[in-house]
Amino acid sequence: MRVHVGSSNPVKQEAVRRVFARVFPCAPLEVKLVEVSLEIPAQPLGAEVCRGAMARAKAALKEADFGVGIEAGLIWNETLGVYFDVQFCAVIDPEGQITVGHGPGFVYPDWVIQAVRAGQTVGEIMSQQTGIERIGHRLGAIGHLSKGLMDRTQLTEQAVLMALLPRIRPEIYRTR
Repeated sequence: MRVHVGSSNPVKQEAVRRVFARVFPCAPLEVKLVEVSLEIPAQPLGAEVCRGAMARAKAALKEADFGVGIEAGLIWNETLGVYFDVQFCAVIDPEGQITVGHGPGFVYPDWVIQAVRAGQTVGEIMSQQTGIERIGHRLGAIGHLSKGLMDRTQLTEQAVLMALLPRIRPEIYRTR
């Protein structure tokens, strides 16, 4: 099984590899990063997050069994009046079927959101805060904020698994 991930981030590659290996345990698996060039803001907000994941998946598919796009960004919650950091995942196959899911969301400290509003990305802010260069390619902000109880690979795995649910149980998701 060939799976292309629309990213240069090895964290996303590892998360996809782990989940696909569990979901499709009998298939020989090759998970490859594919650089994609898209018109997605460096710090996606709202609907841009899901659109970015879908665009990455479509751009990555090239001669693979599945194209996977993962995009993290800030989603506004009107009820609570806060932004949640959420990762969306989209999975597309050569027939054009696309399935989407997202992982758990968490809230940043107010000073992070203020810096995002001033034009920085969460990755830049958290790298400055922690001294860890390209933190999103390592433990991620979640790794720092949770004191290592969850890292970005684990967080990303949740989004990938949610996007695969209709492929895991097609008999349930089929239109009746």
